[in-house]
Amino acid sequence: MDSVEDDTSLVEQALLEDEWSKQCTGDGSVDFKGEPALKQNTGNWRAFPFILGNECCERLAYFGIATNLVTYLTAKLHEGNVTAARNVTTWQGTCCLTPLIGAVLADAYWGRYWTIAIFSTIYFFGMCTLTLSTSVPALKPAECVDSFCPSASPTQYTVFFFGLYLIALGTGGIKPCVSSFGADQFDDSDPKERIKKGSFFNWFYFSINIGALVSSSLIVWIQDNAGWGLGFGIPALFMGLSILFFFLGTPLYRFQKPGGSPITRMCQVVVASFRKRNLEAPVDSSLLYETPDKSSAIEGSRKLEHSDELTYLDKAAVVSDVESKRGDYSDPWRICTVTQVEELKILIRMFPIWATGIIFSAVYAQMSTMFVEQGTLMDTSVGSFTIPPASLSTFDVISVIFWVPVYDRIIVPIARKFTGKERGFTELQRIGIGLFISVLCMSAAALVEIKRLQLARELGLVDKAIAVPLSVFWQIPQYFLLGAAEVFTFIGNLEFFYDQSPDAMRTLCSALSLLISSLGNYLSSFILTVVSYLTTQGGQTGWIPDNLNEGHLDYFFWLLAGVSFLNLLVYSVFATRYKQKQAS
Repeated sequence: MDSVEDDTSLVEQALLEDEWSKQCTGDGSVDFKGEPALKQNTGNWRAFPFILGNECCERLAYFGIATNLVTYLTAKLHEGNVTAARNVTTWQGTCCLTPLIGAVLADAYWGRYWTIAIFSTIYFFGMCTLTLSTSVPALKPAECVDSFCPSASPTQYTVFFFGLYLIALGTGGIKPCVSSFGADQFDDSDPKERIKKGSFFNWFYFSINIGALVSSSLIVWIQDNAGWGLGFGIPALFMGLSILFFFLGTPLYRFQKPGGSPITRMCQVVVASFRKRNLEAPVDSSLLYETPDKSSAIEGSRKLEHSDELTYLDKAAVVSDVESKRGDYSDPWRICTVTQVEELKILIRMFPIWATGIIFSAVYAQMSTMFVEQGTLMDTSVGSFTIPPASLSTFDVISVIFWVPVYDRIIVPIARKFTGKERGFTELQRIGIGLFISVLCMSAAALVEIKRLQLARELGLVDKAIAVPLSVFWQIPQYFLLGAAEVFTFIGNLEFFYDQSPDAMRTLCSALSLLISSLGNYLSSFILTVVSYLTTQGGQTGWIPDNLNEGHLDYFFWLLAGVSFLNLLVYSVFATRYKQKQAS
């Protein structure tokens, strides 16, 4: 009798546990108390407003600095065009390089939530320092007197760039974590939530551009007309609001546990495979080492299925005779699980796709550098009102704001009917479309510059660094095309690197996608330096002199258009050969 009651009790307990598991997320996420996250109380769209508010305010702060920075460097710090453009792209590149630091800390130790919180504080201090450097008289560079512009003092340079690079460090913990943390709010194991995750990336990027819209219009106008102290102070205030928004959503968030250092795990695979270089990997992949448990040995990660590529690395998971006899598989520097090996394989497979994004980022960098400098020598007046050339980036933002809902609500449903894909296009198809549009963008910029230089010659303005009577609104097509390319390529990259990355390496992979932007900015600086050096040999004026009326900026734009087209061809080859990640 007791046995029957015990069996009944066990069945009831099993049913209760099954019912409980259905109410919890299936991706291993927990709530802020560390308990399994309940679907009905956490994550999903209910957490999105706080992440959206955080990202919108943070991006407003960032673009409030970045959009018009080249103008500040030339007008207030009295730098030349090439030097200012190089400093801007170098700083922007650093902003996309520091995420590697934040990614390692988030994935290995702190988790995404605390990494965002700590680095946001550093970011805020950087914003305050920058505001002080443009507000305190002793820290402000002297104004020009007639044609004489005194250089900024070493102290003024130091304080300004210290604040600027403190911001760059702060972005390192925010950029790679916020998009991944937002995507974590949607359960991969739930088909309905998985579809919502695709929309999340679109609307996440939409929120970025709402902040950028305010910065490129209102903040830029304040900087040019009301002063740089106020123009930098307002973004600092919004950075404070960004931190507040983030903490308010804490009870609703889903958290992924950090899985240990991904760099260490990759090194372990390399070392273990080298140690077993003389062993043969079995034909039957089921004989490779993997934990018998349902869950992976890596905290916060699901198991990955074995792939037939890069088979040399499989040797790290080969069970040697010594290990088999001892039954000891505890040394990860000698034997790794299949999942650990597949993590490294995935990163290697993603590398060619990652590399081809660098050229696109170099093109994108022109929006805050050469596009602005092109606009300074065009007619910026509309009646009695003068438009700051940097404000034209508003049309890039408007383009993004236009294309995101059009893509999400119109293009995706139509494409889904033809492709059968949940998101209309695959991430790789989406990226490729954006790369093609970037070629059109640089071609449009070159055509505008050809017309501008033609007018300069006809009106005898070649030797004068003054604007030609060509409306700056002729730049709108190149900004609008760049915005469309962003929606396809940048959002496609966000989706690709999140979806294809192993569970315990998602922040690192997000950082790698941002590293594309970093290297693109550095590449832009390098191309500018090389072009300037080669085209000024023998006393020549060069393509990009301080007086653009004497130069050939159109040649520079055509160069980028040609390189972008070649990059598209290379990308197409690698994209067609890419094999998707398979989770077990």
